[in-house]
Amino acid sequence: QGQLQESGGALVQAGGSLTLSCTASGRTLSSVDSAWFRQPAGKEREFVACINRSGRTTYYAQSVKGRFTISRDDAKNMVYLRMEDLKPEDTAIYYCATGNAFYQSLASSDLGYADWGQGTQVTVSS
Repeated sequence: QGQLQESGGALVQAGGSLTLSCTASGRTLSSVDSAWFRQPAGKEREFVACINRSGRTTYYAQSVKGRFTISRDDAKNMVYLRMEDLKPEDTAIYYCATGNAFYQSLASSDLGYADWGQGTQVTVSS
């Protein structure tokens, strides 16, 4: 079982950009599916984006489509979430997760991911 560590969270103004990073140790990201979820204060955790182990398939939540991009660097064993045109409603703790989601047809469900990071806070001011 690997460990995941997110970084890059910050306070940004609406319309700004931010890139989150997820470092994996003890787990090769190209052998698992990866995803980003987020949890706004007082709300349920929600799916943001995912990428399958081959790197060829990505899915996005409708609310972030066209603004966020998930990517992976196999040489560095890291997953990224590039966020642009940030909105106050993007404020949340962002979590990186890995698992066999696509194989289980659970790509956008947290049930498809067994390993989770501690999260990184993103705050978007209006």
